[in-house]
Amino acid sequence: MARAVEVTVDHFSYGTITPVLGYLMAVLGAALGLRCTVRALSEGHGRRKGWLVLGALALGSGIFTMHFIAMMGFTTGGVHLDYDLVRAFASLAIAVVVVGAGLLLVGTARRTGPAVLGGGLITGAGIAAMHYVGMTGLVMTAEVRYAPAYVAASVVIAVVAAMLALWCAVAVRGLKAAVGASVLLGIAVSGMHYTGMAAMSVHAHALSALDTRAPIETLMPILVVPLLLMLFTGLFVGLDPMASRVPERAGQRN
Repeated sequence: MARAVEVTVDHFSYGTITPVLGYLMAVLGAALGLRCTVRALSEGHGRRKGWLVLGALALGSGIFTMHFIAMMGFTTGGVHLDYDLVRAFASLAIAVVVVGAGLLLVGTARRTGPAVLGGGLITGAGIAAMHYVGMTGLVMTAEVRYAPAYVAASVVIAVVAAMLALWCAVAVRGLKAAVGASVLLGIAVSGMHYTGMAAMSVHAHALSALDTRAPIETLMPILVVPLLLMLFTGLFVGLDPMASRVPERAGQRN
């Protein structure tokens, strides 16, 4: 058998549209997720878990949406791309569950340093897990290899930024802290994604003349579910009559 050769890849075949749009969706998911987490801190034990579940859905969906919007701009030189929908949605479930565990730790132990650090570690791991499980859903007639150093760097980016974001969200009050936390988590998600993609190389035995961009008709249905989840969370947060009093209530309970 002929030796597999490395093929060229392009992460920005649509220019800056996909990275910018993906980042904005990550920030939106982070803003909703962190808002729900702060809201949970103002509640008693019974309703707190419900808010944390909403936060996990929003943040997990934002991570997932960023990943697949970015993947719209991913092409390979002469290797046809497609997606396994089961694995794609499995990565969404993993993101929601793992991120939910991180938020639950913060929401249960409240504003303590160990809780924020532990929650950031788990949340960052969830971001990384979503990416690499999602990448297993990429179907192509080629071998994918990863550079360990870049993989490790991508995980570190996700974990450190997630820790900082959770700290800003729950330990510092005010609109600036909330915006800063959302921006940090958006950086965590996008930075992790593109560092992880830099770790990736594609090796093929034969090249194809087919379109080497994953079909939009495949990617768009994948994005419908997380977008609806973020819309649902946004409406729930926006219609919450106590939303404007969250910082004060959270401060009174701590």
